[in-house]
Amino acid sequence: MKIPRSVLVVIFTDDGQTLLIERADYPGFWQSVTGSQDEGESFAETAAREVDEETGFRAADFGGLIDLDYESVYCIYPRWRYRYPPGITHNRERCFALRLPSTLTPTLAPREHVAWQWLPFAAAATTVTSWSNAAVFDALSVKIAALHCSPSS
Repeated sequence: MKIPRSVLVVIFTDDGQTLLIERADYPGFWQSVTGSQDEGESFAETAAREVDEETGFRAADFGGLIDLDYESVYCIYPRWRYRYPPGITHNRERCFALRLPSTLTPTLAPREHVAWQWLPFAAAATTVTSWSNAAVFDALSVKIAALHCSPSS
């Protein structure tokens, strides 16, 4: 059974492109990297593991994950509730980002995802199926702006 805690990781480039992947078990469902937390894992460990499993990218090879200091709680789609303990209807999702130097080609986990595409943030926000995924693009934009305005920039 899954723990009702997960991560969402937006993979992006400095020129404003973001990677979306299409679920194998739900054609037309586009999303960023997502995944459930395993018992004993921190959110950051879950995020790094899911990025590696779903795209083949190792976060550490690209400077590591950026914690967006953003979480959402959403209703689990009824079609996926069987994966959770009885009575669980909501999930807590912690959001991260990973900056890549360019639009690299991911190696998808074939049982999980069947297609990928790089899109500008605005187009990605209208392509993703989940409102929580669309909302995180705003959180990432705020974090990027803050990084560019830091005293060390």
